[in-house]
Amino acid sequence: MNRRDAIGWLGGVAIVGACCPISASLAASAPAAGSANGTRREPSVGYVSHANASLYYEDVGAGPVVMTTHGGVTENHLYWLMPGVVDALLGAGYRVVSTDMRGHGLSRVTGTDNGFDVETVAADFGAIADHLGINRFHLLTHATGGMAGLRFAMGHSDRLLSLMSTDASSATAPTDEAAETRDPTRIFGRLPPNPQGAAALLRGKTWDEILADQRRQSAQNPYLARLDFAVHPEAAWAQYQSLCRLGDPDALADFNTVFYDDPNPYIARLRSITCPNLVLVGEYDTMFVKPSEQLARELPKVKYVVLAGRGHMTALEDPDRTTDALLGFLATL
Repeated sequence: MNRRDAIGWLGGVAIVGACCPISASLAASAPAAGSANGTRREPSVGYVSHANASLYYEDVGAGPVVMTTHGGVTENHLYWLMPGVVDALLGAGYRVVSTDMRGHGLSRVTGTDNGFDVETVAADFGAIADHLGINRFHLLTHATGGMAGLRFAMGHSDRLLSLMSTDASSATAPTDEAAETRDPTRIFGRLPPNPQGAAALLRGKTWDEILADQRRQSAQNPYLARLDFAVHPEAAWAQYQSLCRLGDPDALADFNTVFYDDPNPYIARLRSITCPNLVLVGEYDTMFVKPSEQLARELPKVKYVVLAGRGHMTALEDPDRTTDALLGFLATL
């Protein structure tokens, strides 16, 4: 599996050291958290219309806003909800706005121009914030969502209280060569649309077929290989497989075909991001170690955390250490 096809199965150094599916409309049934008296209000659930898409969100809690986004193709807002990260943020006094990227989860494209490019996906974050009357917010991202989050920060870092990029890159088709460059003027050629590769493994398939293939071939999949070494492997797999089923395989195949086309890291634009940054990556996330090192090298205000022993699905593989790293970073702001 090459780097581009593998991406489709998403999306200072500190080494730090039973699940069931939760549907998007059942967030209120999770354990109580997020207020001084230990109770949790039900989330406000809705859609935002932007650029030919209906963008799903859940809004819960009170305090500084943390907007979450997720990895590409197989993920959605449940990536942060199911392992308990959302509850931890609520318990720490944050308001959490969980979102599904266009074409993922419960978000739907409503026009012929699907907007499956990184600039449109990035602009969706601002559209959701505007709809909710939110001026500034923390943005918590994973993988593909981190690519879009970094692109949003390149143009709107004044709106971000912070940016947390987990297992991500500033290129949508990252390569080690591009990640190792320090020359902001170097240009790498863009890639054409790719209807084959991972997109072909999704289109026309049922989730039972897709997930059976993924589990059978997980040792060769750079994004899923470390789930077998998670703190609770079967729980991690169950969470992953449950959250996948919220998406539409054909829409996800369309997204995969066009989104991952740009190997350029945009070094000069990274250097222009003024908000505080957390860059977190699993030690064995082979696709994103070098891009994460590049982010840590080029972002002006950054804390860099490597989760020892972990791979790409850090929140599922090690919820406690992932949460501790996020909350520890937020506590410094």
